[in-house]
Amino acid sequence: MDETDLGGEGDHLPKSGGFPGYDQADAEPDDLTLSMFGEPAQVPAKVVSGQGSQPYLVLARKYRPQRFEDLIGQEAMVRTLTNAFASNRIAHAFMLTGVRGVGKTTTARLIARALNYQTATIDRPSIQLDPLGSQCEAITRGNHPDVFELDAASRTGVGDMRELLDGVRYGPIAARYKVYIIDEVHMLSKSAFNALLKTLEEPPPHVKFIFATTEIRSVPVTILSRCQRFDLRRIEPVVLADYLKKIAGREGTKIARDGLELIARAAEGSARDGLSLLDQAIVQDQGNGVTGAEIRDMLGLADRTRTMDLLGAILKGDAKTALQAFREQYDLGADPCLVLRDLMDLTHEISRGDVLGPDWHPAGASDHIQQMKAFAHSTTPAALGRLWQLILRGFEESARAPDPVQAAEMCLLRACAAQQLPPPEDLARLLIGQPMATSGSVGASTFQASAGGPTAASVPEAVPTQAIAAPSTQAATTFEGLLEALEDAREIVLVTELERFVRPVSLVPGHLVIELLPNAPADLQKRAVEALTALTDEDWLVESGSGGQESIAERNKRLEVERVDAAKQAPEVVAAMKAFPGARILEVRAAAVLAGTLEAVVEDGDEDADALASNVLSVDFNRRRVGD
Repeated sequence: MDETDLGGEGDHLPKSGGFPGYDQADAEPDDLTLSMFGEPAQVPAKVVSGQGSQPYLVLARKYRPQRFEDLIGQEAMVRTLTNAFASNRIAHAFMLTGVRGVGKTTTARLIARALNYQTATIDRPSIQLDPLGSQCEAITRGNHPDVFELDAASRTGVGDMRELLDGVRYGPIAARYKVYIIDEVHMLSKSAFNALLKTLEEPPPHVKFIFATTEIRSVPVTILSRCQRFDLRRIEPVVLADYLKKIAGREGTKIARDGLELIARAAEGSARDGLSLLDQAIVQDQGNGVTGAEIRDMLGLADRTRTMDLLGAILKGDAKTALQAFREQYDLGADPCLVLRDLMDLTHEISRGDVLGPDWHPAGASDHIQQMKAFAHSTTPAALGRLWQLILRGFEESARAPDPVQAAEMCLLRACAAQQLPPPEDLARLLIGQPMATSGSVGASTFQASAGGPTAASVPEAVPTQAIAAPSTQAATTFEGLLEALEDAREIVLVTELERFVRPVSLVPGHLVIELLPNAPADLQKRAVEALTALTDEDWLVESGSGGQESIAERNKRLEVERVDAAKQAPEVVAAMKAFPGARILEVRAAAVLAGTLEAVVEDGDEDADALASNVLSVDFNRRRVGD
């Protein structure tokens, strides 16, 4: 990626256009304010070396965007704004939303500059902010008389809002528009929103509103419907790492690529967080650059090699080695939750590789890649999914446990114990009486049922529905067939009520006798007559009677009980129940009904056992794993 991929060229950046801080304006402009995503201007050597009288400016402010072209990952927003300004269809209110640090406040100030852009030759709103306009510097400093900023997190009341809006009826003093920027707008009180709403409904032509929020769902829909909304995207880790590398070079520091990737990952798509972490990383440089290991220590992350060793011990079921490897990382300063997070990431990456095959291109050193591929071939997708779920639950428990270390160690012990169980595929084979897989490489084996599908002699087929005999007619000759015809005619509500509240007595063409159950809708018979008449183009009579058969709902419930009782006697299910003490059968599905699929879902009081059992016993034999 060349430098132009991340922004414009430094020659276009105004040397006096320093951007203010996120919550306060700079005391004076400086010569170091550069584009966060564009080509920085040349930095004086005395500042790079730490000399000079100017105070240090953090990177998040030093490299703040000065033009729309400098924004990364916000192409859709910039394109929409460009077209709107070009066609003079500029909204009166904008809503900017996104996670912290993606540039909401910065974008708001850029829009304020664009609305009031003016030079000696240009006197109209413009997205192109180069060269610097006559109003730009004051807006950038935060002291323009026509651009008002309100931090709704600290001024949430209706009084603050009314005070701010008192001047709406007056025209601008120096600029083209009065611009009101309200940050963290979701923090406003209900009364403050109501006070704002009236102005948003009928805004004066000289007023524009720009809102920014991280909690878009907390903003009333009455406000949202009157704004043009832009969702600012997270910055992709690869793009952010490239950008951080460029900034580190401008600052005279060399940081290892794996260290930059760790920072980008920790920033979670936030440019500001990434720059703040880069600030912290740069001070680690003692003249020889900063290594990935130093970045890991700074972030409190586990060493990747040690994490690979830990995962290897878990996959072997070696609990002692796993606990020792975890304690070594903890003693070196790794956070227990982050160790589990790294294990989850590795497990996920290996699972992806197992599916993608030759298309898998993981990041990292070649020895790590080879080790991940070896892990993928030594286990199965189902076992990896089971392991990921166990670690995820341990991660959540460790985050809220009184002692995170204990919770993490118990998670590792459960994960190791799970490796002693047969693979989920083999347990599923055992449940249906098929032999277990015998291939040498479990991970490379292909799991597929025989062409005839699994046998399920011990599980009863669905009991045929008792038909109500009737002479041949154009309509269905059974009550169930009648319901199917109504369902095809999209009478879903009526069909549901007939299944639940009706016991059929007799059926002949044009005449249906039913027994209504308690709580049946009062107009059920009338609606049935109308629907059947429309369906068959014949007159129908639906009468109430007694002595009807069981309703569809009653029959389905009875059949479910019979299937569960029969399944309890099946040897394979008995074996599963012994394997999971305290489990109970939730559902049994007949193989013939599901075209070769048999599922027995068990539930245990322990959440981990429940997740494990669900993965082990719920198997679709029509799916197969594609090996390398």
